[in-house]
Amino acid sequence: MTRKYIDCRECPSDVNCSVALSADTEDELMEAAVQHAVAVHQHTDSPELRSQLKTFFHDGAPPA
Repeated sequence: MTRKYIDCRECPSDVNCSVALSADTEDELMEAAVQHAVAVHQHTDSPELRSQLKTFFHDGAPPA
């Protein structure tokens, strides 16, 4: 099983967030990424947000 990650440094943001999240499954990563996007970046959980977030998913571990 390949881990998945998302790195906020790749996403356009006003807060210059440097958080990277990783998980063993896409579902787990999606839930963590949505929670982060809502709590920190003030997004609203929606199908559009989830679709956008998924485009930033990568296999492996985030770079240091």
